[in-house]
Amino acid sequence: MTIHAEHPFASSGRDLGRQIRARLGGRVALLTTGQGRSRVGLTVSSVLVAGGEPWRAVVLLDPDSDLAESLEVGSPAVLQLLSGPHRYLADAFAGLAPAPGGLFTLGDWEQTEWGPRLSEAESWAGVRVESRRTIGWSEEFVLALEGGAAGESAEPLHHVRGAYRTL
Repeated sequence: MTIHAEHPFASSGRDLGRQIRARLGGRVALLTTGQGRSRVGLTVSSVLVAGGEPWRAVVLLDPDSDLAESLEVGSPAVLQLLSGPHRYLADAFAGLAPAPGGLFTLGDWEQTEWGPRLSEAESWAGVRVESRRTIGWSEEFVLALEGGAAGESAEPLHHVRGAYRTL
C-alpha cells in the first residue's frame, strides 16, 4: 500500500473517471469463495444486479487479487452485503487493515455449497461465475444467482468519496 500526501478525491489534477466513481458511491459487499485454507475474499462496491432468469450480479475486481485469480467460469462464490458493524471487516478484506490470524478469523462464518458466508449478513446470494472479461483496469465477472436470502439491514454500509457511510 502506498500513502500519498494528496487527497484521493481532490478535484484538481485527478482523473475525471475516478472523481465520478467516488461521487457515485456503492453498497459495500464481500465476495468470498473456497473452503478451509483455500478460502479467499475481497471487498467490492462495484456491483450491479440485472434481472433475468436467472438473475445476475456483475462485479468488477482487481485482476491481481487472490479472489480474481481463484475464480474461473463455473466457480461458486458468495456475495454478501455488509452493514455498519462490518466496517473493519470491509477494510481487512480490502487489504487496508490487519487481520491477525487471517481474514476468516474476523467474524463468524458458515460454509455453504458456494463458499464461506458471513453468518451476520442479512442479505447474501450463492452465485456461480458465468463469464469473465477484462474491462479497463478491472476484471468483470458475471455471476448467476443460485440461492440465498434478502433480509433487511438497519445500517446498510455504503462507500462514498473514500469513506464508509450508513443510511
